[in-house]
Amino acid sequence: MKLVNYIKEVYIELTQKVSWPSRSELQSSAIVVMVASVIIATAIFVMDLGFKNLMDTIYSMFY
Repeated sequence: MKLVNYIKEVYIELTQKVSWPSRSELQSSAIVVMVASVIIATAIFVMDLGFKNLMDTIYSMFY
């Protein structure tokens, strides 16, 4: 009985109490996430390349 009541309450909450974003809001949020991901990936790539060049320079002094 508790399980059936729980499922009914969950259904009511999901259909009546939750405010779902519109399609345009979802699209704009997805675009923001994609742009931020590209910016962060580019920053990490540049830092990785810089550290690689720095370490190559340091190692070339010793070997």
